[in-house]
Amino acid sequence: MQDLITFLIRRLGWMLLTLWIVFTVSFFLMRFVPGGPFSSEKNVPEAIKRNIEARYGLNDPLPTQYFRELGRDLTGDFGPSFRLEDFSVNEVIAQGFPISASLAILALSFALVLGVTAGVVSALKPGSIGDLTLMILATLGIAIPNFVLASLLIIVFVFGLNLFPTAGWGSAWHLVLPALCLGAPVAAYIARLTRAGLLETIGQDYIRTAKAKGLPMYKVIGKHALRGALLPVVSYLGPAAARVLTGSIVLEQIFAIPGMGSHFVEAALQRDYSLAMGLVLVYTALLFLMNTLVDLSYSIIDPRVKLE
Repeated sequence: MQDLITFLIRRLGWMLLTLWIVFTVSFFLMRFVPGGPFSSEKNVPEAIKRNIEARYGLNDPLPTQYFRELGRDLTGDFGPSFRLEDFSVNEVIAQGFPISASLAILALSFALVLGVTAGVVSALKPGSIGDLTLMILATLGIAIPNFVLASLLIIVFVFGLNLFPTAGWGSAWHLVLPALCLGAPVAAYIARLTRAGLLETIGQDYIRTAKAKGLPMYKVIGKHALRGALLPVVSYLGPAAARVLTGSIVLEQIFAIPGMGSHFVEAALQRDYSLAMGLVLVYTALLFLMNTLVDLSYSIIDPRVKLE
């Protein structure tokens, strides 16, 4: 318990430091890019532009803006959105987060089930036709970008077979195709990691002992071999979560899903400083949290691993 508390306190300190660095870099990058949130194709009278900038504090010196926004963000209040009138950044995140989280959880669940199953099937009969077929599919899953896969799935399952809605949000069916596109590359990596780990584990002495005792093969694999083989998969879940979160930014635009990813793209295009900053910090915190959970689960699966 003492090691766990020390580990969590140290991770919390690193997370706060990381968030501050990300905040600082993002703040100055956004301010130094030409243009601003109220730049428009139409000519706006200079007096009106000054009044708008004064309302949001954009005419203050950069150090003043920096410390004001840093102090506000430390309280968890990201302020008003510059471009979405009558909406605060917290309200936009609260509306988009459940949708993005549902998409990410479904994609990771699909990737784990399909990837582990394919990896086990391949490892049980290495060199067979089934093994070669699954590994070729895994390689294609890694090589094909998710936006290309999204286009193919839309052509086949939406326009061809008419099985799923084209785009939008409203039911679980709207998440199926985006989750498949997000989870396919992750499932491919998991399949390859599971196969490699299982082939290595099957050759261990304790597995041969379990077979010699007459245990059924499904018990040997499920109870003994698979636990050790999944350690590389667990290590990969941190980068997998990052891949799912960043991939959802593109796919939410393609499938017109009103999650955090679509708001992030719009915030970048519209130079909505406060919304972009809030989403960057939320994404950073989520990635840090996922990596921490992966490290914790790694020590649970293998008690020999100590938390540091």
